[in-house]
Amino acid sequence: MKGLVIKNTGSWYTVLTDDGQMVDSKIKGNFRLKGIRSTNPVAVGDHVEIVRNQEGTAFITHIADRRNYIIRKSPNLSKQSHIIAANVDQVFLIVTVNYPETSTTFIDRFLASAEAYRVPVTLVFNKTDLLNADERRYQDMMQQLYENIGYQCVQISSISRESVETLNALLKDKITLFSGNSGVGKSTLLNALIPGVKLRTAEISDAHNTGMHTTTFSEMLRLPCGGWAIDTPGIKGFGTFDMEPEEICGYFKEIFRFSRDCRFSNCTHTHEPGCAVLKAVENHYISESRYNSYLSMLEDKEEGKYRKPY
Repeated sequence: MKGLVIKNTGSWYTVLTDDGQMVDSKIKGNFRLKGIRSTNPVAVGDHVEIVRNQEGTAFITHIADRRNYIIRKSPNLSKQSHIIAANVDQVFLIVTVNYPETSTTFIDRFLASAEAYRVPVTLVFNKTDLLNADERRYQDMMQQLYENIGYQCVQISSISRESVETLNALLKDKITLFSGNSGVGKSTLLNALIPGVKLRTAEISDAHNTGMHTTTFSEMLRLPCGGWAIDTPGIKGFGTFDMEPEEICGYFKEIFRFSRDCRFSNCTHTHEPGCAVLKAVENHYISESRYNSYLSMLEDKEEGKYRKPY
């Protein structure tokens, strides 16, 4: 029997079978994907085969090849990965310039990982209604930065009907992963997009201006406009996984464009003479924040460990 994994609670998976049944399932035996050392061999969005048992539950016996996935380094096990979701059409990365603040380093690391697996990302700037004039100017600058690189950006308030209609047009008939730091408003936004779903939400911690986890598992939710939204727990840090140093440049669109004019084909864009990337940074064609994110990912490979959350 074939189906789609629509919920992952850690030990159990809910599989929506091709004939419309919901079946609680477990992994059979020592399940390991080809070439991927993952803390969760099965992810929401996976197409699987299951075998029913006498208890009415099932064992997952096979995972179909994935067309893509979003993956990060496991925060607890540095040599293993955590697959956030599989087989997605796009990602909505929910970011906030305050309440809490999403760092550009986090954004850039997420974007680089999505580039590696050819997953389109839209940056959704949430809680715009809470910002003062200076914060709005900063948000506008961030939006301009990422739009100039080539990323679609949207400014919203999750409680606004206009915002919901804007996002519905982008979500229609697609499988969309919602991701971002804890506290950026993913659950509130999904509650607005899917009336009646009633996902848990929590206030931001005043002491640290950080979010608290309310979503504890990953789940696919049907959208009234057509398609699916994948709700996932909030992320604090984003350690990139399985990237070689020479590949990282290719996951920063604007750095890659300038790198083709470097004097040396194996340029690392850190110190070499005739480096077109360094010149572009100096002349402000590449933003300093993006270049620093690139350097931080190179440091990951040199240190061989998971970087602390930003």
